[in-house]
Amino acid sequence: MSEKIAKHKQPWKPEELQKLQTLAGKGKGLKEIAKALNRTEESTKDAARQHGFSIAKAR
Repeated sequence: MSEKIAKHKQPWKPEELQKLQTLAGKGKGLKEIAKALNRTEESTKDAARQHGFSIAKAR
């Protein structure tokens, strides 16, 4: 069984921010982006807002 490392309050790495920007640019939703980055939706939303990325709204 694979173990996931908790990223509680961990700083965002440049490669994670790049992936966030790429996925947000492709119109992916918050839930999908957070899952791809192994981050919480709240953390993902905050990082996107802080770096000026817009995430598509769920329909």
